[in-house]
Amino acid sequence: MLLACLVILCLDVGSTWTKAALITPEGELVRTGQHPTTPPEVLRGIDALRESVGDGEILACSSAGGGLRLAVVGQERVVSAEAGYRVALSAGAKIVHVSAGPVDVRALRASAPDLVLLVGGTDGGDQSVLLHNAAKLARVAVPIVLAGNVEAQQEALRLLAARTVVACPNVLPDVGQLDPEPARKAIRAAFLQHVIGGKGLSRGPRFRQLVRAVTPDAVLAGVSRLAAQDREGAVLVVDVGGATTDVYSAVSTADSEGLERTVALPPDRRTVEGDLGMRWSAPGVVAEALAERLTTEDLSDQARMRAENVGWLPDDPAVDVRLASFAAILAVRRHLRQVDGQLGPHGAGLLVLSGGVFRHTPDITPVVEALRTDSVLRPVLRTAEITVDRDYVLAPVGLLAESGRLEAADRLAKRLA
Repeated sequence: MLLACLVILCLDVGSTWTKAALITPEGELVRTGQHPTTPPEVLRGIDALRESVGDGEILACSSAGGGLRLAVVGQERVVSAEAGYRVALSAGAKIVHVSAGPVDVRALRASAPDLVLLVGGTDGGDQSVLLHNAAKLARVAVPIVLAGNVEAQQEALRLLAARTVVACPNVLPDVGQLDPEPARKAIRAAFLQHVIGGKGLSRGPRFRQLVRAVTPDAVLAGVSRLAAQDREGAVLVVDVGGATTDVYSAVSTADSEGLERTVALPPDRRTVEGDLGMRWSAPGVVAEALAERLTTEDLSDQARMRAENVGWLPDDPAVDVRLASFAAILAVRRHLRQVDGQLGPHGAGLLVLSGGVFRHTPDITPVVEALRTDSVLRPVLRTAEITVDRDYVLAPVGLLAESGRLEAADRLAKRLA
């Protein structure tokens, strides 16, 4: 075993699998491994990986227990709620509720958020809606990130005194001026301090102390490092899972010039499609593929069988590959709509396919052909290189980058470039 002080063990603790990557300080991948996640004590799976893959300084992220479910409460739809939503796109959360104006507490509770992002008003502007919503949210027993009009902050904190609140600068200090980074940091802090400990994943404080980020936030940081490398065009990542398909995009600094909107998008963002997946959500993939005329073949029976037997592994992966192609196409189409198609003037320069269905399929040619020939995606992917994250390095790249090891992160990222 390599000396622990000489290597870094990156861990991604998911709801089903815990994945590990052992990496040198220079960014060389030594080995990888995975182990079933072991709730209610996830440390057992982590310790098993430390034995089998190797030990070292631990950098960990987690999406176990459903990851981070975020609700956005804003002042009005076009500006402040939209600003909060766009911050959430880049915060590694699954957005489960967005409201504008006076908050409907019953609807918000029904969305079962782990965290509420409360925004509203530009600095020095109207305070009434923000303070009204703060008073209403005082009855909602979830942590709150307060990122609205700074002149209303002290009164909002007084109204929310009975709740756990993390306050930060306004996400929209002026009309058209989006400042997402303080809110992103506050969301991360609230997740680590107040959310992950309540997921019932470990009995003591050790796991909470190990985790540095929600997994999608780490992956998004990895995607951002890929986009920062010397390439033309944006980076797209499609992660097809059993229940959801996540899409990440990051636009290079050069390509982001001129992409202004009333509320500008952050350069990196994530969308989650909860009805598109390989097992639990397979029926949703087939239903929309038929509706969007991606196929005329009705695979409903195959999809239903997969939804009812989520652990089943086929001898012939052909149907799974087709479902993965449909899920990827549909999810990228939706992502492009949600980000207003803002991938820069050159479209995508790199498309990374992630998820077990891609990693365990030796020949992804049918998927690549389906993506490249899709009538909606063809202009975006016309010059894109398409690759598979077979070693699952995007989360480790992000963990390395977030810990300040940028050279190691960039070297590891070159496995995908």
